[in-house]
Amino acid sequence: MSSADDLDAGTLLAADEAPAFERVIGNRSRPVMIVCDHASNRVPRSLGGLGLPDAHFEDHIAWDIGAAAVTRRLLEWFDASGVLASYSRLVVDLNRALVDASAFPQLSDGMVVPANIGLTDRAKARRAEALYHPYHNAVSELVASSSSPRQTPVFISVHSFTPRQHGMERPWHIGVLWDKDPRLPLALLQGLRAGRDLVVADNEPYSGRHSADYTIDHHAEPLGIAHASVEIRQDLIREEVGQERIAARLAEVLRPALELDAMYDPARSWLRGVPL
Repeated sequence: MSSADDLDAGTLLAADEAPAFERVIGNRSRPVMIVCDHASNRVPRSLGGLGLPDAHFEDHIAWDIGAAAVTRRLLEWFDASGVLASYSRLVVDLNRALVDASAFPQLSDGMVVPANIGLTDRAKARRAEALYHPYHNAVSELVASSSSPRQTPVFISVHSFTPRQHGMERPWHIGVLWDKDPRLPLALLQGLRAGRDLVVADNEPYSGRHSADYTIDHHAEPLGIAHASVEIRQDLIREEVGQERIAARLAEVLRPALELDAMYDPARSWLRGVPL
């Protein structure tokens, strides 16, 4: 395994490897953006599998299982724009601030990531330059190109979670994560719960009020953009039939919500009076 310190940002990825992200450009007159921070389990060849057996890259520690497939279906059905990550969260976690220790996880759900132990600032910077900054720059560019004085895009982040973690069962099927902006989250919660066939959680198994929510915190909240993170339990979307079912259910709920003028309102006046 090569050390990241032996590489510069330009050689972390070989010329024949995938770029840092996949970008999709939609054509909606009312813009919708869907991103997937943990879409892939790929690792640059130069990092030699991070010292982990190959089998671990099929596990949830390396990526959000099924999330990319659900994202792609929603992008297609809504003719939306989006950005999907091309490399594993174990290389650098795109949903963390770079100053957060978990951006370069040394331990993930009890599994030691050998290549991340003692990672130098120089090595971290090289990973960030090759993967982290290009991804977030692409998201920022899409937000900017989808925004005008009259409207801003609706911003959705798709994730998935393991049914069991740290010995605890997670009973929820879908979680809607949010903080101060109630527009999209409340519509999702109400719509998903209406069918009574899913256990739908409000800010579980993670909270949108936690600092480990960089993508939303950085790209949507400061601009007053309507947004939500959607967490889907991985056993529901591990296979294609489940991916199709859950994506269809999300689309069913999103369609009426995305017809509301308030979702695209660039004014932040709606925040007044909302408890912080």
